[in-house]
Amino acid sequence: MIKQAVDFVLDLGPTIMLPIIMTIFGMLLKQGFKKSFTAGVTIGIGFVGVNLVIGLLTSALGPAAQAMVTSLGLNLDILDVGWPIGAAISFGTPVAPLMIPLVLLLNVVMLSLNVTKTLNVDIWNFWHLIFAASVTYYAYDNMVLALVVGLIVSAITLKLADWTAPAVEHHFGLKGVSMAHSETVNFAPITYASNRILDKIPGINKLHADPETLSKRFGLFGEPLVMGLVLGMIIGLLGGYDVKGVLMLGVQMAAVLILMPRMVALLMEGLIPISEGAREMINKRFPGKDVYIGLDTAIVIGTPSNMAVALIMVPITILLAVTLPYNGMLPFADFSVLPFTVVWAVAAARGNIIRGIINSIVTLMIVFFIATNLADLATTMGRAVGFDFPEGATSISGIDLGSHVIPWIIVRLLDPSNPYFIGAIIAAIAYALLWFWVRNDIKKQYAKQMGLDPITLKAEQVIEANENTKSL
Repeated sequence: MIKQAVDFVLDLGPTIMLPIIMTIFGMLLKQGFKKSFTAGVTIGIGFVGVNLVIGLLTSALGPAAQAMVTSLGLNLDILDVGWPIGAAISFGTPVAPLMIPLVLLLNVVMLSLNVTKTLNVDIWNFWHLIFAASVTYYAYDNMVLALVVGLIVSAITLKLADWTAPAVEHHFGLKGVSMAHSETVNFAPITYASNRILDKIPGINKLHADPETLSKRFGLFGEPLVMGLVLGMIIGLLGGYDVKGVLMLGVQMAAVLILMPRMVALLMEGLIPISEGAREMINKRFPGKDVYIGLDTAIVIGTPSNMAVALIMVPITILLAVTLPYNGMLPFADFSVLPFTVVWAVAAARGNIIRGIINSIVTLMIVFFIATNLADLATTMGRAVGFDFPEGATSISGIDLGSHVIPWIIVRLLDPSNPYFIGAIIAAIAYALLWFWVRNDIKKQYAKQMGLDPITLKAEQVIEANENTKSL
């Protein structure tokens, strides 16, 4: 019965269910039916628009990237099957029907105990949390252990979403929203640490190239439209396209850079009354407490700097696949997720394209390692659920599957006999230390932007530390 109910909701998809959920949510927040219904449908329309642009990106960029791979003659053993296959396999495992209600219950409990501020309504991306549980299940054949790991990853993801929420507000312009998207937000501590290191490197710390600066300095050639056109044409040339194909890809990538922000703006139009209503009710009943609506990272990937870095990373990703000695995965179907993969690399750099590229290279180096390391388990999962392997493919993984940093650490920590056990211990300690090191960086960035003095900022940090101690 649980599986049937879950499958019914998932089959309807976010385009249908989000308007329904948000309409009900708005009415519970006493926004009235008309206002709630209008906001809910507007959010649904926004998601339709975002998905249409992502579809354009996938259909145009995917074949071009694959043409580059073919022209370079790459021949690696592990095939990148793409995130839709990863999601389908995860939802098809035995842990999926149990994980969804358990994740929702955990979220409610953590909210009630003030351990998180995020209400994650993005149930279609619960598959990342299910993936963490599924990998554990097939690694250790233990359902209880799998569910515990999935819930631990869920709890850490909610805390990361809380921590990065100020960046979602001030960098992406979405107030009252957080990104509880585990395989993207788990890179935030790493990319903010990388950005802090770049602050210390002479020369690099002076380089600044965001779309606004480029537009002022280079005029027409610094505009997002022209950036998309040029980058698309370069990718087409590297893929061996003819003149028509090069020009078409250029126009399509220019369209992506222009249309994505406008679709996200439509989505934001629907979110504003819901988030404001939530904030008003929380402030009335719980003065001083914030609650964030956890949404898909898709709503923030459309910034010109993020899309520019993602397009530049296409040839760099292929180069990394060739040169990294530990990589065994052939990048193939998941090039379209690069805007998601690099989103916190660019956000940590505050839209600085040069730093965003450096942070993204660090991100992709980690992705290739995890994707290669988890390929055996991903392949086992695929065979267990009856996935029809492409002809000639004996092992599968993906850029998106390789983005699960925290699940990889936990899964490898559970087996002391595994050759990666020591590496997992080092990775866990390093991850915790990096997060602790940059724990105040996001607030400092945006406090400086808003003109808050250091004393006020320090007081806020002390108050937050006290609240966290009480929660624990």
